[in-house]
Amino acid sequence: MFQFLQLFFTGLTIGSSYALAALGFSIIYNASGVINFAQGEFIMLGGMIAAFLSLAGVPLPVAVIAAVVLVGLVGLLVEKLAIEPAGKTDATGIVIVTIGVSMILRGLVEVTLDKKNHALPAFSGTTPISVLGATILPQSLWVMATTAVVVIALAVFFGRTRWGKGMLATAHNRIAAQLVGIDTKRVLLASFGLSAALGATGGILLAPIATTSYDVGIMLGLKGVVAATLGGLGSGVGAVAGGVLLGLVEAFTAGYVSSAYKDAVPFVLVLVILVVRPRGLFGLGPATRV
Repeated sequence: MFQFLQLFFTGLTIGSSYALAALGFSIIYNASGVINFAQGEFIMLGGMIAAFLSLAGVPLPVAVIAAVVLVGLVGLLVEKLAIEPAGKTDATGIVIVTIGVSMILRGLVEVTLDKKNHALPAFSGTTPISVLGATILPQSLWVMATTAVVVIALAVFFGRTRWGKGMLATAHNRIAAQLVGIDTKRVLLASFGLSAALGATGGILLAPIATTSYDVGIMLGLKGVVAATLGGLGSGVGAVAGGVLLGLVEAFTAGYVSSAYKDAVPFVLVLVILVVRPRGLFGLGPATRV
């Protein structure tokens, strides 16, 4: 029983970070109809910037907030300098642009910072908490609690604020949104800033548990795509459910089968889900965009 519970806690922790990544993908997908393959680098940047600021003597809370803000600004710059100029190209062209941005960001971090692994101090100690024979780190509670708060905040943002409703309207019908006066260009800009901040948050939360480096964004980005696809691209609920499900599948595969397969099984899972339900678990609309 304790092993099951231990793997369950691990899966929830990892899955919560995947959920944040998947939410970032879903926000961009709703705003532009494409998958932003630079999202993994936003996750990496959050952890790396926070780690270096902390190493430089900046208090941890300030380092965390500064990292989220800086990565959010990077997201805005990516949209203005790379996505907006390519706005007239088709979806495939924009996807290629995001892949190029991903490589540039990774290269810049490799050159300006370093290739070493870096760890961020735990937010509230490293003494494990015992639960029915299993243990859970305080940082894991931070990951799960922060993800829950972010999900609630996004629900309020999209349901109660003008900007949030504008994003939802643009996602539902871009032309109709333009006809009623919504500036869809600003919506796309805000979407990149918000998704970058979400990615940075996930990277920061994971950094005290697993070290961060210039290349961690590759796999984390892919896992975020898988999670978003599992839940249904464009669905906020699906992004969270897909992330948690993916984390649990990884943890139980590593615990009961072999850790050698934990990175392969999620991709097999998403293939099965897409064959059975092409729109994902919570996808409602027709699966026409790729």
